[in-house]
Amino acid sequence: MKTSVPAVAVWGRTAPSHSITAVMITDDQQTIVTGSQEGQICLWDLSSDLQISSKEMLFGHTASVTCLAKARE
Repeated sequence: MKTSVPAVAVWGRTAPSHSITAVMITDDQQTIVTGSQEGQICLWDLSSDLQISSKEMLFGHTASVTCLAKARE
């Protein structure tokens, strides 16, 4: 029986590089979400003075992330 466990990695000041294929910004304009050719999704903090800092990287996709969408509440 194969089990899959989603993984989350948090990094320091410098995020791993990845080839961005999709971008989305949250409604509050404080978080940017990017999808990559390598199958990762990254979350980025966006400050009011437009400084971007890495937050976390989500792993688990086996193909490129080419589209991002917000789920309804």
